[in-house]
Amino acid sequence: MTAVTWWGHSTVWLADSGTSLLTDPVLTGRVAHLRRMAGPQPALPGVPDAVLLSHLHADHFHVASLRKLGGTPKLIVPRGAGGFVVKALGFEAAARTVELAPGEETTVGSVRVRAVKAAHDGGRGPWSRERALAIGFVVEGESRTWFAGDTGLFDEMNDLAPLDLALVPVGGWGPTLGSLHHLDATAGAEALRRVKASWAVPVHYGTFWPVGMGRVRSHMFRDPGEEFARVALRTAPDSHVRVLAQGETLTIGRPA
Repeated sequence: MTAVTWWGHSTVWLADSGTSLLTDPVLTGRVAHLRRMAGPQPALPGVPDAVLLSHLHADHFHVASLRKLGGTPKLIVPRGAGGFVVKALGFEAAARTVELAPGEETTVGSVRVRAVKAAHDGGRGPWSRERALAIGFVVEGESRTWFAGDTGLFDEMNDLAPLDLALVPVGGWGPTLGSLHHLDATAGAEALRRVKASWAVPVHYGTFWPVGMGRVRSHMFRDPGEEFARVALRTAPDSHVRVLAQGETLTIGRPA
């Protein structure tokens, strides 16, 4: 069985074949000018075997959350991010860091983690010289799970098919969303059609929003998950979409 618990934004606890992975953890109530507007503070069941970090943006590679996590999980990061790990988390963390470029893979416990392409800017931000690739991950254990990170559509998505589970970003953290390097609900449904996943969970929406802007285009905060499910009914009718609340779990592959 494979179980996935969504803790808001792109933070997902994935348990497969006795191995636990945590994606892009944001475990605090605030990230810079963004405030957690929905869902509880993440209550993780423990320290994961590995943390998958898709790119350097602060709402995905959140240094305070990685420090708060504790323990000594393996850190799987994009190629080029190792130097930032040293600066942000120290040499001990760097010693348990694995850098991957698309097509490269590593093993964590009973699962294989392969880096795949993401169409997204990989820099830390306009104020920083830190740069690395932006990537997604395919985790292969009892199930084949795609964690897209942040991405726009790209042709090679078709090469990921077929999948058992897709964790699809369908929104953002503010009242604007650039279509080039992000997916909205409609583009997310097209991504689901391309990767041919049996199950999909929408992520990267409905959790963080800029302070003082709670009423500005609030539909972009509230609606992307359900809209993704509606559009997927016609775009990817062979896929099952489960819209999770923060802290809710989907389990697939249950015994008959």
